[in-house]
Amino acid sequence: MTENAQQQPPAPNTELPTQYAPAEVEGTLYERWVERGYFAADAKSDKPAYTIVIPPPNVTGSLHLGHAFQHTLMDALTRRKRMQGYESLWLPGMDHAGIATQNKVEQQLAEEGKSRHDLGREEFVERVWQWKEEYGGKILGQMRRLGDGVDWDRERFTMDEGLSKAVLTIFKKLYEDELIYRAERIINWCPRCLTAISDIEVEYQEDDGELVSIKYGEGDETLVVATTRAETMLGDTAVAVHPDDERYKHLVGKRIKLPLTDRTIPVVADTHVDPEFGTGAVKVTPAHDPNDFAIGQRHGLESITVMDERAVITVHGPFQGLDRFEARSAIVAALRSQGRIVAEKRPYVHSVGHCSRCKTTVEPRLSMQWWVKVGPLAKAAGDAVRDGRVAIHPADMSKRYFDWVDNMHDWCISRQLWWGHRIPVWYGPDGEVVCVGPDEEPPTGEGWRQDTDVLDTWFSSGLWPFSTLGWPEQTEDLRKFYPTDVLLTGHDIIFFWVARMMMFGLYAMDGEVPFKTIALTGLVRDERGKKMSKSFGNVVDPLDWMDKYGSDAVRFTLAKGANPGTDVPIGEDWVQASRNFANKIWNATRFALMNGATVEGPLPDPSEMSSTDRWILSRLNKTIAEVDAYYDDFQFAKLADGLYHFAWDEVFDWYVELSKTTFMAGGEGAKVSGRVLGEVLDVTLKLLHPIVPFVTETLWTTLTGGESVVIADWPKDSGFRDDAAEREIETLQSVITEVRRFRADQGLQPGQRVPARLTLDGTALAPHEAAIRQLLRLQPEGESFTATATLPVSGAEVALDLSGTIDVAAERKRLAKDLAAAEKEKAQANAKLGNEAFLAKAPDNVVDKIRGRLAKADEDITRIQAQLDRLPQQ
Repeated sequence: MTENAQQQPPAPNTELPTQYAPAEVEGTLYERWVERGYFAADAKSDKPAYTIVIPPPNVTGSLHLGHAFQHTLMDALTRRKRMQGYESLWLPGMDHAGIATQNKVEQQLAEEGKSRHDLGREEFVERVWQWKEEYGGKILGQMRRLGDGVDWDRERFTMDEGLSKAVLTIFKKLYEDELIYRAERIINWCPRCLTAISDIEVEYQEDDGELVSIKYGEGDETLVVATTRAETMLGDTAVAVHPDDERYKHLVGKRIKLPLTDRTIPVVADTHVDPEFGTGAVKVTPAHDPNDFAIGQRHGLESITVMDERAVITVHGPFQGLDRFEARSAIVAALRSQGRIVAEKRPYVHSVGHCSRCKTTVEPRLSMQWWVKVGPLAKAAGDAVRDGRVAIHPADMSKRYFDWVDNMHDWCISRQLWWGHRIPVWYGPDGEVVCVGPDEEPPTGEGWRQDTDVLDTWFSSGLWPFSTLGWPEQTEDLRKFYPTDVLLTGHDIIFFWVARMMMFGLYAMDGEVPFKTIALTGLVRDERGKKMSKSFGNVVDPLDWMDKYGSDAVRFTLAKGANPGTDVPIGEDWVQASRNFANKIWNATRFALMNGATVEGPLPDPSEMSSTDRWILSRLNKTIAEVDAYYDDFQFAKLADGLYHFAWDEVFDWYVELSKTTFMAGGEGAKVSGRVLGEVLDVTLKLLHPIVPFVTETLWTTLTGGESVVIADWPKDSGFRDDAAEREIETLQSVITEVRRFRADQGLQPGQRVPARLTLDGTALAPHEAAIRQLLRLQPEGESFTATATLPVSGAEVALDLSGTIDVAAERKRLAKDLAAAEKEKAQANAKLGNEAFLAKAPDNVVDKIRGRLAKADEDITRIQAQLDRLPQQ
């Protein structure tokens, strides 16, 4: 990496265009950064390492506001650490996204009138690779547009050669340690994607359904069960009741007739049944419900599968071949015709699981699948947080993490897809089962075949923090950059990804954690706090805003809303405000450069500085300390807000304005203030750079002549403080603010000049008379000066002659009218609040509104009366 921070910079080029045009500089600057290797991390470096791995976006994806949000924060962290002297690695890559990518290619084939089965597995997988090369990875270019300072030389893909080796290695290790096994269990099945999906890939929503109560059995040996899924009764193998339920004790152990079939089923007693719910009797369908499966296991019941992979009924003549929903209606109709429907409730709103990818209703299904035994892995993942090796931020998010890892079920890792890491297990002709590692040859010969399933996408992405650094090989990257420092991600994928990485990292890396801190963010919402959704019509493409306002504006808006763990509202007005901030930085720096701001030479001794100079340097050092503290606590909103107000309010609106008279006067004072202003801008641009990299790069290199702010030294708090100067300038600010308010109250135009006499002797304001007159547009008093209004402020006195600037009589008349209106409003509000009958009947919100009107009227009366008192007497 190029060094420039310690060298004396060349003379800066002070020429800046009159306006900042983001589109003209952003792309060029980014490519320059990449070409010069600023983002490339060196494993051989002696610098301390700082590592973040990017949550790998899907290869099918494009940049959305959630990505832009998290990428902005990760980029800010790594840019700052790079400036602090760390070997900063932000590692990019993509996830192969098994189901999503396979669906994309299958849709493409469908447009050609083909299916994947027409191609066969090998040709289909090759077609997916072609799709990936042609259409996948669009998001990578969009990341460049956002300004992501990632090490592109280390870009990884979850199905590249190295990561595939890592997947095979850990599968074999888990298999040999008996932490991976194959078993027939109830899984979540998507009849559209035609694959198992995990619990966390199921989205539950309230759907309108039906609840039907059905009479089972005949004569005295009958009972009633209620169900929302009548179609599954064809697979019932028992009815269960609670063992202490006196209503059904005479039936336990007996067999009753299952309607619509020629089968009888037993009545079993099981403590899982709630006797207070419904009739206290439940149908048991072990092949199509997880709770029923558990009951079936306890009682040795048969499991009868009644639907195929597309949720089409496969048993019992008249219903065979019907879709599950068609079968539901047909079965209820058949039961009704036999008089077996005791009650029907429609609509019956209940929680129904849907595939998170295609939104199809999920079908619980008994299936032979591969599983990870998560018990010991999840315990290790919980212990690592409990004993402090991994910190979760904000800390109150730890409960969600523990709720998951402490109660995790075994993880179904097999998927019935063709795109993904194929399970490395071979089956022999005589029942042999062989797991093959990455450097082993699979068994060959007649009758040997590989398992047809692939692994859950989260299996490979769970290895991301160490597989991307070369594991299972002991690479220089792995030794230098593992464990990673921060995992910054949304709280919504604690279950999907965070827990998986914790389990696999601790297991594969001999107890070493995959990251030291988990920094959890909220989700981006619209300006009203509503979830962004295509159905709501409020989804925003961040690229549109970047085109309109620049990438810095989008980044700053997102950072300004990033309170740890809480959702982030964002609207276009806020992005526009951030664009205005970028313009303010540009214009103020341009003005400063034209008026002598410089970084050349050492800072003058404080004894040579004005109190204004000492004040801004004191505030600057306090700001550095605050920003560092906020970064270390992941308080992005506070640091962005603090920098905004320091830059805009204190540097540009106060220090630059207060220094104008010094610059106009010239001499040594102007030179000193020019050097101080250069220092303040140098540091402020560095502090802002991690969040708004493009505009700060342009301005900093122009100001300093340095190579790039990307590789500049991060500012350090020098310890300089001057509380006396801060108090003095605060007093000055209060005087100027008070007089400005008075001018506005009198209807004076901002640029209108007014004769004034300033009495500042004996106060700390005496050296600031020229600045006060300049900022307040106050003329020296002339021979005809008459003090028509006097303002005593902060120990000083400002006397104004308004006789030639306003029509006092007209102003008094206007204010008197406003005062009368405010007093009338107060009287009406008091009358209502004093009426007991009204208060007894009026809603609380109405009473609160009237109290607010009263408070507002009081404020208006005080303000207007003060304005009247200040007017000249006639």
